[in-house]
Order: sequence, then C-alpha cells, then structure tokens
Amino acid sequence: MFGFARLASFEYFEHLIRALEERFRDRGRDIVVRVCEVHPTASILRRAAKLARLIDESAGDEDGPIHLVGHSTGGLDARLVACPTARLPGDAGRRLGWTHRLCSVTTMNTPHFGTPLAAFFATVSGQRLLYAISALTVTALKLGAPPLAAASVLVTAISRLQVGVLELELLDRGIDGVLRVLDEASSRELRAWLQLLRDDQGAIIQLTPEAMDLFHAGLEDRPGVHYQSVASYAPRNEVRDWISALRSPWGAMSATIFTAMSNITARQDARYPCRALEPGVEQKLAAALGEVPPLDANDGVVPLTSQVWGKLVWAGRGDHLDVVGHFPGRGGHTDWLASGARFNRHRFDAVVDKIVAGMISGEEGSAAKLR
Repeated sequence: MFGFARLASFEYFEHLIRALEERFRDRGRDIVVRVCEVHPTASILRRAAKLARLIDESAGDEDGPIHLVGHSTGGLDARLVACPTARLPGDAGRRLGWTHRLCSVTTMNTPHFGTPLAAFFATVSGQRLLYAISALTVTALKLGAPPLAAASVLVTAISRLQVGVLELELLDRGIDGVLRVLDEASSRELRAWLQLLRDDQGAIIQLTPEAMDLFHAGLEDRPGVHYQSVASYAPRNEVRDWISALRSPWGAMSATIFTAMSNITARQDARYPCRALEPGVEQKLAAALGEVPPLDANDGVVPLTSQVWGKLVWAGRGDHLDVVGHFPGRGGHTDWLASGARFNRHRFDAVVDKIVAGMISGEEGSAAKLR
C-alpha cells in the first residue's frame, strides 16, 4: 500500500538488502540485489510485466541462481512472473528465458487471498484515506515526525472513522498542511508519488478478497521452484493498551492510524475468509506461533491467514512493515506505524535467516532436478 524503491532519500528495502548480502557473504558468496520500482497501486499484471523486464535486463547470460523476494503486493507480482502459464502484456511475455534459473519465490506479508482493507480503499472515502495515510507516513520518514498540527487534523479525521464517520474536508486540510512543511524539491517528489496513487488504483481493486478468488483460479506455481512465506500479526488488544502508554505525540497519532487500519482489516466476510480453501493453514500458523491466533489477527494491512503460501518459514508478532526492517531501534531503523507489536532486531534476524535457508534449499532442489 505504500510501496516504493526510493523516496525522499529513503530506501524501502535498505535493511533487508543489507541483511541478505551479509548472510550470503558469510557463506562465501556475493549476490547482486535488484529492486524493481513499480507503480505503488497499479494492477498486478502491469507490475509483474515490469518485474519480468527488469529480471531479463539484469540476469545476463550466466547460469547462476535467481531468487525473487516480494513484500506485500510484490509477492503477488513475483508469483505471477513465476507462473508457467502467465500471459504478460507487451514484450514482457517474451522476456522469460531466465525462468529455468529461478530457484525460489519468497513472499512477505503478502495478501494471497486478499484483504478487507483493499475493499475499503476502493471506496471514495477510502481512496482519500489511503492518500492521507501515505502523505503522513512518508512525510514522517523525511522529517522524523510530521508537523503535529497538520498530523492532528488527519488523525482527528481518521479517529472518527472508528464510529463510521470519515470527514473528507478534514483529511484534505491535513494533507495540505503536511505537504506545506516540506522543502520544494521533496514536496514535488512526494506530490508526484502521491499522484500515482490517484492515477491508477488497479491493484487495490484486485486485492479485494472477492477478486483474489479469480486470481487463484488462473495461477499455478512453477514446478521445481521453492515457494516460501513470512507472516506476522500485531495483537489488537496490545495495540490499544500500548497507545495510552506512549509519551510521544507522534507515536500516539501513529498508533491511532494503525488501529484504524487494523480494525478495517479485521472485518472479514464469511463468504470470502481471506484464507486458502484447503485445510491446514491454521495448523501451520499455530505450530509456528506456539498458539492459535485469533480469527481476526492481522498485521494492520493483511489478515494473518491471507499471508501463508508454500512453506511457512517464519510467523510471529510484527506489523506489515516491521518484517522488511521498518521497526524501532538502533541502526537507522525507522518505524513507519506504531503497532505495539514490539518487533525487534532479534526477530528481524530470525526472519532473514529463515528466508536465506529457504533460498539455499531451493538452489539444492533445483540442482538435484537438473542432475
């Protein structure tokens, strides 16, 4: 929902890239990481076509292994590119000569079976709210914390959403106030990115639980490729308790925004339950977590059960952005949204360790297949 490669001098995947490089270096190997900068809310098909072109341009003529790692909607882009029967638009469909080198697809907090939040963001009010939250969080990355007066206006509007009322005039006033405090260059850059959210919202419609029914009807995994997933959730009762303990005004505001998003994400329709049709997902999660998670568990953006695909290599407490390195702590980490999940460096290291172990397993399986 907030995806970008680089914005306001902030790199989205900086911590994850560094962690992956370190672990492969410890194994005596150097890796080359490419980040695909796709439209933040365009259709999955358009985004997957751009990903296919990037891989084709950067793969070269060597025969080394290729791994795809996708966070959030990026996981669906990766799965579509890897699908042996996918029909990508334009010349992208002819740029798949590298697929025999593909060893693994890792999805992190990906809405495989959709999210109720997308259904809300598809409404007129939801589109404005998405724009407002994006402006607020990205501005927080630029400034460390957004101007409290403007942020207060936004949070007041978002807080009223809890009782079913969203005041669009307050949202617009808050957005203008946030953007005014940025320097001219950054303001232009941020406004251009936010305009993308307004111009094309194909992915938001596609990520509704109803639409993901059709996505799965036509998608299949590539034989011989190791599929693995990372899933997390932020206990909602802990979020509520945590807000009152926060001393930072911005922290309390951020926690209020997260709570609103989590409450929307928890509203699942029994006909479209955001989970695989086949049994076993709850058992996988219970085994990984050591407890049975509540039915409405989510990371603030995606229901927990919607995040499981292939082998579940890690599941635990964390919000939607924690798992790629946006959590509070030392080492340059910046927490986008305060969730109360208390994600930390220890958990992040465990996530990356499991991902890399799965990648290596995928390489070994691919090598065995060729022998």
